[in-house]
Amino acid sequence: MKITLLDGHAANPGDISWEAIQALGDLTVYERTPSEKVLERIGDSDIILLNKIKITRDIIARCPKLKYIGVLATGYNVVDTAACHEKGIVVTNIPAYSTDAVAQHVFAFILAFTNRVAEHSASVHAGDWIKNPDFCYWLSPLTELSGKRLGIFGFGNIGQKVARIAHALGMEVLIHTHSEKSYTGDEKNVPTEALFAESDFISLHAPLTDETANLINEKTLALMKPSAILINTARGGLVDEKALRKALDANKIAGYAADVILQEPMNADSPLYQARNCLLTPHIAWAAKETRERLLRIARENIEAFLRGKPQNTV
Repeated sequence: MKITLLDGHAANPGDISWEAIQALGDLTVYERTPSEKVLERIGDSDIILLNKIKITRDIIARCPKLKYIGVLATGYNVVDTAACHEKGIVVTNIPAYSTDAVAQHVFAFILAFTNRVAEHSASVHAGDWIKNPDFCYWLSPLTELSGKRLGIFGFGNIGQKVARIAHALGMEVLIHTHSEKSYTGDEKNVPTEALFAESDFISLHAPLTDETANLINEKTLALMKPSAILINTARGGLVDEKALRKALDANKIAGYAADVILQEPMNADSPLYQARNCLLTPHIAWAAKETRERLLRIARENIEAFLRGKPQNTV
């Protein structure tokens, strides 16, 4: 059984082991694969694993031995699943592996805006506290989260985890969801307009679909409080980045924080590059070592289930 992993570096830059997957077949791991090398590397593979490499209908048609595609992520839009289904190729993903880590990252962003730890630590190390006549000082207003409203757009596993953390901090939680099964009643389910208008913080947790693309636009930004903070750990395409940049430049909202942008890696002409009141991290919310170890464990379990004839986490 030939197994080929096309872009292994992101999931495992060397700090964890591939041994569990190596035990399942003849594994070849490529750290990265340019598009022109994809077919050459997987043409005779039975199983392929990938994260962000696109597998098109044409590629699928030219891989006669291919039986299984394992996406090392929750999102699987890089694979032409319709073509796979026509060929009887099983496609799996890794659902819910990063829930805790992403929810943690949301609050790292929120606390970066409310407590300003990095700025104050830099000030202290620059000697400002040594020169200060008082026992304390602050460089910008500090904010207590208790009593503030957090709006959550999308209420799947991550949105629900974010809500639980917010409740523990004494926040009021507004949500917008169409899924009644995920709604417990501890939060207030409101229309989109109310969520944007009434929230002090808004965290996006919706998938990217035709309905949610450019959810954040001139209209929704205009609904927000000038003091509001917007957080995106979901998908870059949820945001009209040009409209957002205009809002930030005009102080229409107080800040934006994102772990995802429309084009990754970032282009130098990105509207968000060096934007004011804008915190950006390079798609790392999922990347804690514990989270990546969980991802590889589930990837192995998915392959094992497929080999037993009972595939799981299929898409």
